Amino acid sequence: MNTASLPAHTAPPGAPPPQPPRDRVPLPQKIGYGLGSFVDLWGHWLYQSLVFHVFNVGLGMAPGLISTALMIKIGVDAVSDALFGWVSDNTRTRWGRRRPFILVGGVLAGIGLPLMFAVGRGWSDGEYFAFMVVTTFVYVPVMSCFNMPWVSLGSEMTPDYHERTSVMSIKNAIQKIPELSMFVAAQFTTLAWFNDASGKPDILRGAQVYTALLGAVMVAVSIAIFLLVRERYYEKLVVKQQAKVPFKDTLYRTLRNKPFRTLLGTMMAYGMATAMVGVLGYYTTIYYVCKGDVALATRWNSAMGVAGMAFGFAGILFFAWAARRWGKRNALALVLALAIAAFIGDWWLYNPELPALQLLACGFVAFTGAGFWTIYGASIGDVVDDDELQTGQRREGSFAACQSWISKLGIALGNGASGWILQFTGFDAKLPVQSEAAITWIRLMLSGIPVLGLSIALIVLLRLHLTEARMAEIRALLEARRGSV
Repeated sequence: MNTASLPAHTAPPGAPPPQPPRDRVPLPQKIGYGLGSFVDLWGHWLYQSLVFHVFNVGLGMAPGLISTALMIKIGVDAVSDALFGWVSDNTRTRWGRRRPFILVGGVLAGIGLPLMFAVGRGWSDGEYFAFMVVTTFVYVPVMSCFNMPWVSLGSEMTPDYHERTSVMSIKNAIQKIPELSMFVAAQFTTLAWFNDASGKPDILRGAQVYTALLGAVMVAVSIAIFLLVRERYYEKLVVKQQAKVPFKDTLYRTLRNKPFRTLLGTMMAYGMATAMVGVLGYYTTIYYVCKGDVALATRWNSAMGVAGMAFGFAGILFFAWAARRWGKRNALALVLALAIAAFIGDWWLYNPELPALQLLACGFVAFTGAGFWTIYGASIGDVVDDDELQTGQRREGSFAACQSWISKLGIALGNGASGWILQFTGFDAKLPVQSEAAITWIRLMLSGIPVLGLSIALIVLLRLHLTEARMAEIRALLEARRGSV
């Protein structure tokens, strides 16, 4: 056969597909993008990690009401994410379509973070609940203004299959720093500096000081991101002149993409399963391993954060290597299989006789979690390319918004259930020592729920067909149509 007559994107039968030229994103841009993790984690997840500690342990609020408020928060988040994903897709400015939102949203999010804990002492449960809901409707859209353009930008950093994994690896490596600060947050709030007149830790005051400090960092980081990152698809005129995306397409047309639905199903099963037991590990440490000693438990929680950071770094390196060697789908399958083993191991690794073993419990979950979000994030860019081939539009904002809507629906359900699961176990925050039955149920739920959810995620993942060879073909077709970026 005369191979010279074949189109540039086609290979002879039996031959490997043509490999597109490798692309490299400058390191300062990768670092600049990764700095967004500070705003993302603290603006979205620091509140979730502290809310039970402050409102339940510190102020005595009923856990069911807290989890209901969190469910409302994430529901509002999903709606506002859809709006800002669509708006950023259709924005055209001299600074790009993502960076202006990143700057404004990030600065406002940093200023507003400490206000989420600006409550008084001695309020009723209803008053605390009303405050949480009202602040949710104010703060959440601000975070969406930052988060949707930032997440969208991750899929625009490079057209290269493996370089996308590199971008997400550096981003998730940087993310370990704000992750660590989330683990030490509870310990910070129990420092002797914040003790009340009776000598007990003033958890509320500690949380207010801590969030004010982190909020200042968020403001500085948002400015740095704006200065460091670039929007290459926008600057190369790939999207400047494309037609505006209708709002209904943010959900409807986006969900018609089959590979995206597969990734969403995998992520939703993973997210729900881990969110439902997100607080159970903390309560297992306090009431099982540390026998109700909150101050000791927060010190162990900080140590677990350090272990999680170290194991997370290792997970990023290992699973990035696995993705380069075996492809992203197989690397994700390996992540889920090892995560199932990690949650089974929690039954033995939370041990009051050997409390140091819980460092491994946190470490193994962090190892697999870092791998999951690294490979998942790198795969979204592949899905956007697949969609561009079908629709002729770059709609990163629509995909970011849609995945946020679906994932936060799942996490909202998971968080909404978490407090009621805790109450189902027989846990009572007014008791310094919990019953043996309550502790047993907490431990069973901590292991059993994730194992079920992760098994479902693994089954769904096996339907994904965007291999490295297929992505090479898609990239060649796109560049033949609209040029390279």
